[in-house]
Order: sequence, then C-alpha cells, then structure tokens
Amino acid sequence: RDGNGCDPAEASARLAECVAHVRSGAGPALVHLTVPRLSSHSGPDNQKGYRTDEEIAADTERDPLPQLRAHLVPALMSEQEWSALEAEVARDVDAALQAARARAVPDAASVKRFVYAESPRPGDPRTFGGLTTGERDALRGSETPVPDGDVVRLAEAVRRTLASELAANPKLVVFGEDVGRKGGVHLVTEGLQKRFGAARVFDTSLSEEGIIGRAVGMAVSGLVPVAEIQFRKYADPAHEQLNNTGTMRWRTANQFAAPIVVRMPGGFGKDVGDPWHSLSGEVTWAHALGWQVAMPSNAADAVGLLRAAMRSPNPTIFFEHRSLLMTSDGSARYPGDEYLVPFGRASRLREGDGITVVTWGAMVHRAIEAADRFSGDVTLLDLRTIMPWDRAAVLESVRHTGKCLIVHEDTTTAGFGAEIAAVLARDAFWHLDAPIERLTVDDVPMPYHEVLLQAVLPDAERIAERIAALLAT
Repeated sequence: RDGNGCDPAEASARLAECVAHVRSGAGPALVHLTVPRLSSHSGPDNQKGYRTDEEIAADTERDPLPQLRAHLVPALMSEQEWSALEAEVARDVDAALQAARARAVPDAASVKRFVYAESPRPGDPRTFGGLTTGERDALRGSETPVPDGDVVRLAEAVRRTLASELAANPKLVVFGEDVGRKGGVHLVTEGLQKRFGAARVFDTSLSEEGIIGRAVGMAVSGLVPVAEIQFRKYADPAHEQLNNTGTMRWRTANQFAAPIVVRMPGGFGKDVGDPWHSLSGEVTWAHALGWQVAMPSNAADAVGLLRAAMRSPNPTIFFEHRSLLMTSDGSARYPGDEYLVPFGRASRLREGDGITVVTWGAMVHRAIEAADRFSGDVTLLDLRTIMPWDRAAVLESVRHTGKCLIVHEDTTTAGFGAEIAAVLARDAFWHLDAPIERLTVDDVPMPYHEVLLQAVLPDAERIAERIAALLAT
C-alpha cells in the first residue's frame, strides 16, 4: 500500500491494513510510505545546488516529527512529557557521540584479523552465523577414502554428498532455481526434495541476488545454506551480495558471519561453449575477500571439498565444471559419506624432475594426457582449491624442478596463474632455470562453435608442446 509517511494516522492505518492482510494468510504485503529527505545526501553534498529554496521549504513543512508531536500532544501526552522525551533522546545521542570519541585508536595489527575464521583468542566476541563449534565437531569426517567405492560421475558424487549431509545435519538447506522438483538444470539435486522434503530442498524465483540474499540471512540465523547458481555467469547480478558476504566477518570484527556454500556450474561444455554458459572466471572469486574457492577436477575431490565447505565457518564458491559433471573424465571412486579434503592442499598426480605443471579444474585431465608423454620428467599438481592455494607444495616442487608451467581455463590477463607466477618469481627466483610460463584461454569471450572453442582452449597437444619447449631450455 502507498501512503504518506509524514502523517502518523495515515501511516498507522496503512500498516494495520497490511498486518491484517498478512495475518489472514492472504500473502505478503509491501508498505510504501513517502517521507522527505530534509538534509543533503552526505557531508560533501549541498542540495541547494540542485534544489530550489521553495522545494526545500516545502519538504521542511512536511517534517514528520512536528506532525507526530501535533498528533500526540495533547491528545495522548502532555507538553512536558514530549519535552522530556526530546531531552532523553538528545542525551542518548550525545552519550553515543562521546562514547565514539572516547574509543581508543585501534591496534594496526588487528586490521588483518577476521578476513577468515580464526581460532578464538581471549576477549574475541562470539560469532553469530553458521554452525557452532560444537555442532561442527559433532559431524564425523575422515581424510581417508573408503576402499573399493563404486565409480561415479561428478554430478552423482555431488548429489550423494548433499544427501549424506542433509541426513547428518538438520540445519542444512539446499535451494536455487529448479533445484527442488526438477532436480536442477544438470539434475545434480534430482530426488533430494522427495527424500528430504520441500522445506529443506526447494525452488527459488529467478533472482540470483535474491538467492544469495536469502542464503546470507539463513546463515546468520544459524542454518547452513547451500545455494545453487545455474551457471557461473549468472552469478554476476549477485556480485555485490557475494562481495559483502565475504567481508561480513571482517566488517563486524567477528560478531557476524555468513558461511554459505554457493554451487555453480561453469566452464566449457562437451564440444560446445558460449560467453554466457561457459565462463570460467574463477579469478573473480579469488579477488572477493573472505571467500574460499574450490575447483575439483574429479568426483572424489568434489565429495571431500563439498563436505569440507558445508562444515566450514567460511563462505565457499564451489565450482562444478560442465565438462566433468556427466562425463567419464571426472569420474572416480566414491570415497564415502565422511570423506573430507582440506582446503589449500594440492594433489600430486605425477612425479618428475624436469618441470612442474600447476593446474586445476578440467585442465587437469588435459595436463595428465600431456604429462604422460614425458615419463619421469613432469611433476603435475592439481591445486583443487585456489583460495587458499597450496603455496608450499608449488614452491617445493618448483625449487626442485627449476621450471614451471601454469595451465588454466580463465583468460590470460590477470588470471590466477599470474598470482602463482608472482609468488614463484619472488620466493623461488634463485631456483628457476627458465622463465615461468602460462598456458591459458586467450583474452577473448568463450566461443560457441566447437572449432573456435578448441582454438582458444589449452589442449593436451599445446600443453605437451609447451612442456617440451621448457624441458629443452
């Protein structure tokens, strides 16, 4: 309902109507009450530069406080009572001002605290958001996979992991566009609503900003939301929400946090791409402070990383590569319903003395094919997570081999490979026998046609050529 927010009687009537509407079960209500902006927008702003004196005077006449006073005095309170209330408010404002001025200058060393969750120190405030430490510790987990698990594709691995955590953790909820009845655009959540009910696995409207906003509110209230964004590119409309989620713990000095998990498929598809559904763009989330970023290359790692994310006190972007979801490339033995993979721990897939190849996501499989042409020469590291990333493992390997090739699907300029290269140039400089090389997607949008797609993607042949060139250096 629309109404005049300056008129106490009208505003009260509109609110009463809407309250009655909601309580009757008829649905939600929106109250739109207009009030004037009496001052300039901010300190540097001078509204007289764009408003006439007559407009400002007219708004001043609509000041809600004098109208509230006229509504209350003398009908409901005396002049003395109103004056006493004004004086009390003035004292409260002044007390708040003096308290702010009296606060000590903060310790500069504290500025880096609480970007991520930390082990508590004496005097740290209690954090509201996500699971408590006790609830988290009560969930069983193991870094050892069960033996002889059946081979599953990545989509099935994610589905099983969501199901096992829904069963183990009553605070977990899963939602997104078409996630409930349909089971998701890639059918990853197929059957979960039927098994766990529509209160815990449900559909949302087509609003990525709304999906993330809902997840944040749930997390602060103590739930564990797992939100699905249908494709990586579709997260862009929710970018501000996502950025603010990552900095919540830091902005509130550890008082509030929103440890949500955001699942998003992305990357090139099997023999097809396009600029909207095939974006990788993982470096965006590496720049989003406070977020963890998982980039699993196979079903087993997807299980361990997703479970770790759902139990983490930090928010996580969980990337499900389109070319791996339903293909044999990403298949692996299911590691069990308690399997965990710690964030920031790379997987060493090949051992060699001549060169270190660092990669993640779908590029891992192309790098394996290339590395296997150079028996004993290539150490291949799958980072698995890029925030945090396993600096120690990369540095140790490059200091041993003296050469490094970084392969990723994101574009070249300012891709995450540049960050790795910068660290190696500083911390492994005296061990390098050749320049650090990167092999990435060119700085172009992802093409649709298969021929054009393969022209920009690193493949096993190009990776092998670059390895051979570096080994010959």
